[in-house]
Amino acid sequence: MRVMKKLPISHLLKKRRFWGYGAAIAVMPYLLIKIAWTFGLFMPTEQMGEPSWRTANAVTMVLAAVGILLALAFSMTWGERLPAWLVALPVWVGTGLLIPMLLLAPVLGPAAMIRDQQAGAANVWVYEQIFVMVSLVGVSICLPFALVEYAKARWPEAFADSIDIELLPGNSQKLQITLARLVAAGCILLGFIKLFWAVGGTIGINPAMLDKRDLWWHLLSLSTGVWAFAGAWGLLVLTTRRRSKRFFPPMAAAWISSGMLFSYNLFNRLSATRPDAQPTIEYPFAYVLATELGSILGVMMGIIILMVLHDRQRAMRSSRMN
Repeated sequence: MRVMKKLPISHLLKKRRFWGYGAAIAVMPYLLIKIAWTFGLFMPTEQMGEPSWRTANAVTMVLAAVGILLALAFSMTWGERLPAWLVALPVWVGTGLLIPMLLLAPVLGPAAMIRDQQAGAANVWVYEQIFVMVSLVGVSICLPFALVEYAKARWPEAFADSIDIELLPGNSQKLQITLARLVAAGCILLGFIKLFWAVGGTIGINPAMLDKRDLWWHLLSLSTGVWAFAGAWGLLVLTTRRRSKRFFPPMAAAWISSGMLFSYNLFNRLSATRPDAQPTIEYPFAYVLATELGSILGVMMGIIILMVLHDRQRAMRSSRMN
């Protein structure tokens, strides 16, 4: 009987598995806590037993489970056979949520625990929040690395060193540049608004809510403003193919920014519809304008990125065939 020898696992696949398994393990505490809260166990406050909170926890529980499945898909070769949209859409939202939060976690984590303790939350809430922050930080570090290794194998055109490759006739670069300039202008406008609020500006803020502007609000406003500017830069560089020799840095900036603007603003809009939601600090018109503008800009940036990648993929496949 002939014995089949096992093929050696490639170095890239080993790296994918390391980061993918790390992400799956990191998100487990978060998933377990969300399962407990969904079923009414270990509630830090009575308010979290209400239907709106139960629903929100159930949704985030499903998202955590999806995150684990994605991490495993990034770790295995079968993950490369999944439909592109099934991978790209949750990854786009996930990286937009996690990477900006990773940069804020060292400050926002302790601030959240102090704020909730002052509000009278149960002591168990402190320990639960520690587990949540460990999970979020762990998955924010591991999942992007696993994604990068996975994307290198599946979509090499997103990591090609040169940004200036010769595109095929019939490309959409002119349309991309026009759309990118319009979206970049919107991102710059949104960025100035958010930075203005972050440093203490009061135009568009309800005077009765000025004392509600805590560290969370200022840092999230600052983060949104910075990522809006980063997205504008990345998008203009991707479409004009100037001011950068490498493709990946502007691609990463535009990708994270677009996912962040869409997912954070969608999350804020959904949170504002809860029965127990607090009044917005901004005037209703200013709040709706900022959140809706952010969501629209995020979607438009995502569409332009897909157009850029499509043209690059056609050009790279043609060059390989020749």
